[in-house]
Amino acid sequence: MMLDSATRKMIRTAQRNEITEHLVYERLAQSVKDPHNAEILRRISRDELRHYGIWKEHTGEDVKPNTLKIWVYYLMSKVFGVTFGIKLMERGEELAQETYEEISKVIPEAAAIASEEDEHEKELISLIDEELLRYVGSMVLGLSDALVELTGALAGLTLALQNTRLIAMTGLITGIAASLSMAASEYLSTKSEESGQDPLKAALYTGSAYVFTVMFLIFPYLTFANLYVCLGLTLLNAVIVILAFTFYISVAKDLSFRERFSEMALLSLGVAAFSFGIGYLIRLFLGVDI
Repeated sequence: MMLDSATRKMIRTAQRNEITEHLVYERLAQSVKDPHNAEILRRISRDELRHYGIWKEHTGEDVKPNTLKIWVYYLMSKVFGVTFGIKLMERGEELAQETYEEISKVIPEAAAIASEEDEHEKELISLIDEELLRYVGSMVLGLSDALVELTGALAGLTLALQNTRLIAMTGLITGIAASLSMAASEYLSTKSEESGQDPLKAALYTGSAYVFTVMFLIFPYLTFANLYVCLGLTLLNAVIVILAFTFYISVAKDLSFRERFSEMALLSLGVAAFSFGIGYLIRLFLGVDI
């Protein structure tokens, strides 16, 4: 079949995407330790290579993969988990659906490939069993509690204590004590539920998420002298944590980013604003001037 230049260019783009994703999945399959996950990744890799072969029949040429893309998604999968890395990659490829629709007007096989990409691969990806996602509920618990409690506490302490070092010390003591309490509660809760999760791991994920958030929120008070600069940066850090974690969850778990981000941000910042006012009133009522 004679192809016009525009169609040939679209097919070459699709061909390059397929060989690139084939190599990403192949590299991940070789690196993961779980045999079950490795086999799923190999199956998807073979599908991508088969699609590449179909496009090659039409272009009659080999196309080089996108080496940068291979390394980016491979490294992201190693750092943030296989599920996150490949779902982020597949989410990016959703933009190519219009390309497949255009190609299918000339090559009917394109519609079948697009359907397989959309359904079969998602089905296989959902079968991947990853520890990080099994304990994501524990991480959410640690992060959300730290964000709500500590942003509120630091906002209240900012007006009540009027000293950045004192605020940092109080917040750090409060945060570490709260993280240990949350970890212990998660351990007992997971153990009593008999959910199949390891109670110790659940406690570690909860406590670690809590401590990380505490350190990130308190950091401005250890760095700057101006109270209100510190409070502003702490609130900004809270938004950054919410933004990053919500994006991770929305990709890895196929959830709505906007809804979850809005809910967590409004809750954390609302509590902080309320606590700021409480700190001001308490300081006036007690006549404390530090």
